[in-house]
Amino acid sequence: MSRLTKQIALKHLMINGHKMIGLKFYPDKVIQSLMKSIPGIKWSNRLAMVYCPNTQSHLNKIYATFKGVAWVDGKYFFRNRPIKDPVLESKQFTLKALKERKHTDGYKLCPEEYLQKLELKKYALSTAKTYVGMFEGFINYYKDIPLLELGENEIRGYLSHQVDLGRSDSMLNQIINSIKFYYEIVLDMPNRYYDIERPRKKEKLPEVLSQNEVKRMIAAMSNLKHKCIISLLYSAGLRRSELLNLKISDIDSERMQIRIENAKGGKDRYTLLGKNVLEDLRQYYKKWRPQHYLIEGQNGGPYSGKSVVNVVKEAARRAKIQKNVVPHMLRHSFATHLLEDGVNLRQIQLLLGHNSTKTTEVYTHIANTSMKLIRNPLD
Repeated sequence: MSRLTKQIALKHLMINGHKMIGLKFYPDKVIQSLMKSIPGIKWSNRLAMVYCPNTQSHLNKIYATFKGVAWVDGKYFFRNRPIKDPVLESKQFTLKALKERKHTDGYKLCPEEYLQKLELKKYALSTAKTYVGMFEGFINYYKDIPLLELGENEIRGYLSHQVDLGRSDSMLNQIINSIKFYYEIVLDMPNRYYDIERPRKKEKLPEVLSQNEVKRMIAAMSNLKHKCIISLLYSAGLRRSELLNLKISDIDSERMQIRIENAKGGKDRYTLLGKNVLEDLRQYYKKWRPQHYLIEGQNGGPYSGKSVVNVVKEAARRAKIQKNVVPHMLRHSFATHLLEDGVNLRQIQLLLGHNSTKTTEVYTHIANTSMKLIRNPLD
């Protein structure tokens, strides 16, 4: 793709209480003339830039207007995230809702057969939501080209555009997966684009907490529900989504196990229920009386994922831990501490719900069991 010399930077603006898209560019007669074709476009003397309403249709219009004329830089506008869709972002996301949603004129929706295949293959809703959002980003980048005419050159061009926007390796892989799903699963063309380059996988080790740090986090929380959230994430090695989907009936106090249903990959499994955690859960149940989910919001219904993140970060702050602690770090810590205590890799694999021990083997690189046997030359 040839580099465009003209550039327009997109900015988030709030003007008179309304969300706006700011467009900043060096004075140019061609750009200024084309700007007039964008509905509701205005000039701000104070901000020294033009702006228009922040809507999907206006964003589409901007990209369509300046395609081939100027480079529209959305690096700061999107902040490494795809365009949000009200249905895709909804807690009540369902494939049925996707099929029935409405969009502004000109926006290409994911083909019906794409959604049907996601249903037939029984993809998790979170995965389906990601695939649909990513694939719609791709087909709307080429608004004027019919879907069936898009080929390898367009895919490479779109991926190049995403790289220029600074997308993460993880996001690039998700985009590729969503596109390959259409050609290989929906259109039944196996390995149609098998040679599309993927980002080179980085061998990054997970960050973990010490047992002392985890205990400090739990002890720092006075709110019983918050204490249970951190204890469950760590003592059972749960993913955040698994915690949010736990039902009261999933707690088996007789066998001291927790049942995890329909986890990643559609698998069920059992994991550990700690004695101290069980006592806290009993006290929590007496106080909060959850109706369906084990951890519910103040007004009932499932607890939000964002709230779990906030609880974990607040616990780390109170425990004076300097690391950037996130919920998944507690799961990594659970696996590492079990390995350090002599639990074999196969058992840890089953507790975590990994398909292969190869995934679990990453913890052998961070467990300090063997490190303790090595004498430091300085000592």
